Amino acid sequence: MKKVSVAVIGVGAVGIEMLRVIKQRNFPFSALRVFARSSREIEVDGDTYQVETLDEADLTAIDIALFAGTEGEKGAAVRYAEKFIDKGAFVIDNGADFRLCDNVPLVVPEANGESITKDTKLIANPNCTTIQMIVALANIYKLFGLKQIILTSFQATSGGGKSAAEELLTQTREVLDNNQGKNLIELDKFVKEKYEVFPDQIAFNVIPKIGGFSDDNYTSEELKVVHETHKILSNKNIKVNSTCVRVPVFTSHSESIYFTTEKDASLNDIEKALVNSLGVKFFAAADKYPLPLNIEGKDEVFVGRLRRDSFNKNSFCLWAVADNLRKGAATNAVQIAETLLKRKLI
Repeated sequence: MKKVSVAVIGVGAVGIEMLRVIKQRNFPFSALRVFARSSREIEVDGDTYQVETLDEADLTAIDIALFAGTEGEKGAAVRYAEKFIDKGAFVIDNGADFRLCDNVPLVVPEANGESITKDTKLIANPNCTTIQMIVALANIYKLFGLKQIILTSFQATSGGGKSAAEELLTQTREVLDNNQGKNLIELDKFVKEKYEVFPDQIAFNVIPKIGGFSDDNYTSEELKVVHETHKILSNKNIKVNSTCVRVPVFTSHSESIYFTTEKDASLNDIEKALVNSLGVKFFAAADKYPLPLNIEGKDEVFVGRLRRDSFNKNSFCLWAVADNLRKGAATNAVQIAETLLKRKLI
């Protein structure tokens, strides 16, 4: 593959993972530059990177810019994406700012990599929850179509950023330190009344709220799954419903996915589709299934617990687990960059 100049913008959890994935996947870069709000040196897996600030940087000769920073009107991509594009770069943004914008492809390479063209200079990375589900269902959709998807997600705290994962650790320690000698019924009662990141205690608890509530009582995370699925698959006729839950896990999201196909499909048909799915590792044995602890640091979506709905025709259930910082963010972005090179768009 042709070697290209790459920039990573943002050095939070996702930005660090992007640097790690670029190296681990042997992405063919001629130069790798790192940008953030302040200049400094950082070390990732023994490699030292000089972090530059964007305001004073010369952005010429950068082929691909991977944005991993914050979202919203003050997000780095909102302020700087056009500057990179004006200098000739492709921009791949991990934030939510451009995902549903017209003429901005929302890409999961295993499902719709062909939506990228030489003219789509700004490309959006979907939400981690959506990416994982789409990879699990992409080949099934291509072979049999989908009438309905019902998703329940069990999302790791790192999906809320480094501070969210740290809050889980801090709360867990405080619960244990302040409840020594008490019985198990009392053990999980937290002493604090104020939470910095989550709306409720996350240690020894689950929170059925990720993002703000809409007028119809769905959270923003749940609505992302609906709208992003329709855009990625170019099909608004699929009935998509989701419930997104934050759980006391550091890394890797888990999902229970119920789906109904348009065409007739047997359990064996669905199993074959999963075995042949790009980016999927399938657990065929009923007593073997993916767990968040075992998936951290891996790039695939791991699928197991496949079974047929006994009451509804062409309806099935499966369990999917993926590292939300990798395939749910950094790896998917780097795979989009790889797609640009494979299709010789640069």
